[in-house]
Amino acid sequence: MAATLLSEMQILQLQHDRPLWRVGDGRLQRSFRFRDFVDALSFMTKVALLAEAMGHHPDWSNVYNRVTIALTTHDAGGLTALDAELAARIDACSDGH
Repeated sequence: MAATLLSEMQILQLQHDRPLWRVGDGRLQRSFRFRDFVDALSFMTKVALLAEAMGHHPDWSNVYNRVTIALTTHDAGGLTALDAELAARIDACSDGH
């Protein structure tokens, strides 16, 4: 079953629900800063396990203590409920970063 793109109203609600994330170019993006590389890598490992369990994987990068994540559903061509759910799960494991 293909994921359905979020409506404009749903995207507005997503921005309200996830204020630390930016919406633009059909992507949901957020940057995280950690104490050091080990903490950043530990966070990435947690996110990797969440993403794999959902079968929905982020575009991301890591430079020392910073992790940048961009979510989009490539097959749908933009944001879907999968992106909103993964963002919520990422926020839950980010320990306030």
